[in-house]
Amino acid sequence: MFRLAHLTDPHVGPLPRPRLRQLLSKRATGYVNWRRGRGRHHDMDLLGALVADLHGQGVDHVACTGDLCNLGLPDEWESARIFLEALGPAERVSFVPGNHDAYVRGSLEGLLAACGGWTEADDGQARLFPYLRRRGPLALVGLSSAIPTKPFVASGRLGVPQIETAERLLRDLAAAPDRPCRVVMIHHPPHPGGAASGRELKDAAAFAAMIGRAGADLILHGHNHVGTVAQIAGPDGRPVPVVGAPSASARTLLTNRRASYYLYTVTPAEIGFRIAVTERGLDEAGGIGELSGFDIKTPPADRIGIVHRRRLRRG
Repeated sequence: MFRLAHLTDPHVGPLPRPRLRQLLSKRATGYVNWRRGRGRHHDMDLLGALVADLHGQGVDHVACTGDLCNLGLPDEWESARIFLEALGPAERVSFVPGNHDAYVRGSLEGLLAACGGWTEADDGQARLFPYLRRRGPLALVGLSSAIPTKPFVASGRLGVPQIETAERLLRDLAAAPDRPCRVVMIHHPPHPGGAASGRELKDAAAFAAMIGRAGADLILHGHNHVGTVAQIAGPDGRPVPVVGAPSASARTLLTNRRASYYLYTVTPAEIGFRIAVTERGLDEAGGIGELSGFDIKTPPADRIGIVHRRRLRRG
């Protein structure tokens, strides 16, 4: 039995005061949005309580799928590193970046220079995507969909080289004598229609086609700040579950958008793996508790079973 926690979109604050020259870019609109209310939406005390709860669950590894930053400011990179250290040492936490981490040109490179240890592959290379990390029965494949974009655009892109390398990794893992549970990490929803226009993964169709050929056992993402369960057809049409988590710092009245993280308990089955999923986060009473749960059997599987204790949006 192996326990993996998935946390995403913490948007670590407080936001440092930008210099005037730093606002001569897309950051100007982002800074206005932060001042108008986005900053109050992301509650650092709540984020701290969520991380403390996570550490009390006997977690073996943590997957963090991006948006540590808000405007990609240099002063945010150290805060991001401190946050990842709070999640755990680099060998027990795997990170992939999001669009806010690549807010303007140079932002992603600066963040990865500070936080590259959390992207180090088993072969010792860091800050390169996709990467592969074997942890217990899991094989974590980390992808970067983070690219700088124009104002009011939050889309992502993987590119042909990443997709081709990911396919090779996933195929090799499927053929391994000790076939692991293959978990793909990405920030943007990777299935066509997973996000609105201007916020989507531009090459989602190419990614989905790759999964259709190579397969995977679980795909984790963030970006939409809402709890979702979707699927991509894998080899032979078997569904590959695609699970998106809410922002880990969101304080809101909307039940499927409140701060939470997902806890995956992976157990080898007669064929493949059984994955029991529990969502823990901000509850109606204002504390941190269990919110929902569902099971995934993979492979083979003819459906993704979901048991609701709070509403999850089907994607």
